Amino acid sequence: MEATSGGGDGALRDEIRELGELLGTTLREQGGQELFDTVERVRGLAKAARAGDEGASETLQNLLSQLPPEQVIPVARAFSQFLNLANVAEQHYRVQHSQEWAYAPEGKLLFGSLAEALPRLCGELDPEQVYEAVCGLDINLVLTAHPTEVQRRTMLQKYNRVATLLERRDRYGAGAAEAEEIREALKREITAAWHTDEIRRRRPTPQDEARWGLAVVEQTLWNAIPRYLRNLDRALGEHTGRRLPLDCAPVTFGTWMGGDRDGNPYVTHRVTRDVALLARWMAAYLYERDIQSLITGLSLQACDDDLRAEVGGEAWEPYRVVLKRVRARLRQTQRWAEAKLQGGHPPEGEILHDIEELRQPLLRCYYSLQRVGAGAVAEGELLDTIRRASCFGLTLMPMDIRQHAGHHTRALDAITRELGLGSYAAWDEETRQRWLLAELASRRPLIPHDFAPEREIEELLETLRTFNELGPEALGAYIVSHAAEPSDILAVELLQQACGVRHPLRVVPLFETRDTLARAERTMATLFANPWYRERIGGCQEIMIGYSDSTKDAGHLTSAWTLFQAQERLVALARRERIDLTLFHGRGGSIGRGGGPTHSAILAQPPGSVDGTLRVTEQGEVIQAKFGLPGIALRNLELYTTAVLEATVKPPAPPRQRWREIMDRLDERAMAAYRNTVKERPEFIEYFRAATPIEEISRLTIGSRPAKRAPEQMTVDSLRAIPWVFAWTQTRLMLPAWLGVGEALEAALDEGLADELREMFEQWPFFEALLDMVEMVLAKGEPGVTRLYERTLVPEELQGIGEELRERFCRTRDAVLTVTGHEAPLADFPVVRRAVEIRNPYVDPLNMLQVELLRRSRLRDDEALRRALQVVINGIAAGLRNTG
Repeated sequence: MEATSGGGDGALRDEIRELGELLGTTLREQGGQELFDTVERVRGLAKAARAGDEGASETLQNLLSQLPPEQVIPVARAFSQFLNLANVAEQHYRVQHSQEWAYAPEGKLLFGSLAEALPRLCGELDPEQVYEAVCGLDINLVLTAHPTEVQRRTMLQKYNRVATLLERRDRYGAGAAEAEEIREALKREITAAWHTDEIRRRRPTPQDEARWGLAVVEQTLWNAIPRYLRNLDRALGEHTGRRLPLDCAPVTFGTWMGGDRDGNPYVTHRVTRDVALLARWMAAYLYERDIQSLITGLSLQACDDDLRAEVGGEAWEPYRVVLKRVRARLRQTQRWAEAKLQGGHPPEGEILHDIEELRQPLLRCYYSLQRVGAGAVAEGELLDTIRRASCFGLTLMPMDIRQHAGHHTRALDAITRELGLGSYAAWDEETRQRWLLAELASRRPLIPHDFAPEREIEELLETLRTFNELGPEALGAYIVSHAAEPSDILAVELLQQACGVRHPLRVVPLFETRDTLARAERTMATLFANPWYRERIGGCQEIMIGYSDSTKDAGHLTSAWTLFQAQERLVALARRERIDLTLFHGRGGSIGRGGGPTHSAILAQPPGSVDGTLRVTEQGEVIQAKFGLPGIALRNLELYTTAVLEATVKPPAPPRQRWREIMDRLDERAMAAYRNTVKERPEFIEYFRAATPIEEISRLTIGSRPAKRAPEQMTVDSLRAIPWVFAWTQTRLMLPAWLGVGEALEAALDEGLADELREMFEQWPFFEALLDMVEMVLAKGEPGVTRLYERTLVPEELQGIGEELRERFCRTRDAVLTVTGHEAPLADFPVVRRAVEIRNPYVDPLNMLQVELLRRSRLRDDEALRRALQVVINGIAAGLRNTG
């Protein structure tokens, strides 16, 4: 197999071609000449069909529909593995390209890098202001599990080894012998991947997902963080004259893995406890590994008086004495965590309870080395470990707890009924708030000793009681999803108090539909007006805003504008109330769930909403894409830093009133078009179920969380946003990201607003980012592909819906291009456009295979068909670089 030729970016194209040739050799050697010939014929027909040969397209469809069962999976795997290898090559190209820019004196600095942004900002502003802003940055990246993460971890590891070999060849150069050695090593990895089952045999547990998240820390972030901080330290010194403080951690991490129980019955209090203990063990293990390396290296005898007084006058190698004590406590912490995980009750005497118990001995060694003239030694591995401690703490990633607001309502309803107070669920909002505040001020126990609620409520209470065992360092925030009223926040505060939580988690409302986002200011203003609540939050409030459900609820354009306005109002409210506000962005990987390029997305936020602080979710496949490889991780850490820094010291100007008026009109029309199609046409959900693999996705073992929050009949509202987007992505219509946008823009253009829309695109970062994201989706979309699904899978009486959607896709593309002034989607992003073009001939056959497999599987339930479907789903997701 080889990549389609033509176009620019020759190095990338050559690398993809080389990997494709090695895969082709593997197919011939491992699968036989017949398989290789079949794959090559499919590839040739797909390229010809892409070039406009209708006969080739028809021949290809016939060929794939007639494949015998034993050939379906090998052919699907061949194309899937090629697309994954293409992704590896593209990621490697991005790293290589950024390094070339960084080290070429005459080259243009890479936009968004520390080397580009810091001198630019220091040239425009007072360097001291920039320095203080950097030191005050608080960027928290929250890693979450992904219910549609299709790649097995073992396959990701193999592809990462391919990337490492490509990097090794670039880093050291390669003579003929070494080049051949690396080529043979690449072939071994590709052959091993071919013989590895990429399909999970069982659904992953929440613990499995948590282990995967911890593996990302161990394999990539553990080394990327000190490297990133060294670059930041160097850049600050060069452009502000001051170094980064030793305790400064501009980027930290959190996690939902093991704590996100909203709609996931498999996340229990025992799971939360075990995952938290596993994180404690992993942190101790990683630090112990670092300390062991420091013990080996710090054999110096000279130390300052403070360190000499600590270790005693007879200590021959004082640094080793201090570090061996730390190592002993780390090893005891590992043993403690292991025993707890196995159900034992070990003593806690010598374990580490606080990160300062690790940091302070390291700092004493650091300052001693500086004072005795061995500063160069202090600035090496020791400094890296000190900075890791500031970033990762004792638990690597504090765990947020997330639960649906309705669960808290049901729990309190059961309690009030048990107490003979009536039904909490039936009370109006004012009555709920009055009772909650009265109970929060009361010292009497709320929960009766003989209270025996249903299992779901008991599980909620047990989760809260577990917080005391885990301790405050292990936990982050308590996220209340589907929060709508002040009582939804106060309910969690009361339940924590009733369960005796000694260090209550901060309670964070998640506003995620258009209506709750619109009411968010009123909800928070009511809470801020209450003296008890103001004292509880201590002048700091975190609010989460949801992109996924708001988009599913009202469409992409309406969601984006609603989120923008909600942030504006919340920022203004917080300033009036003199409260420090942190906004937590629940962004997904795909455009239809708030995803997109990090830098432009942050700079497109309303002025003042990114004031040195940012929390944002990073989900499953996005974690791998952003942090799976060291070079990519380093680039993304820098992008987050420079974007938040720039949004803080140079916030964008507020949009003009006229632009707001136009956005209001676009919003109204886009939402009407979206909801009229998705929610108000009864036959639409039947078309969706027939034309996409949503039912099959729901049954696949690709995530611990169910596809629906509740087991009732499938509706758009009951379906999770992730599989909703995933299903449309698989058929390449990408509907959630563009539906409604075209109608809104067309109406505005018809009203003569073309010049004003272009002005908004050129001068307003929010509107520019919005249309850029829609344009990217339109570039990836292939409405013609959906016709294949429709002809085979959709009842004739519903096929008119598909025709209408395809026509609206094309009209949306035309309207967007009219406003952006681009000749074609992604005209300003040639590398991205080229990547899409390279992949298309390899994704097309997988779509055709999926149609055939869906047809067969809907006639009979068969394990081999399910396995083949998952291979195809995997390949399409790889080709499009996202799922949900």
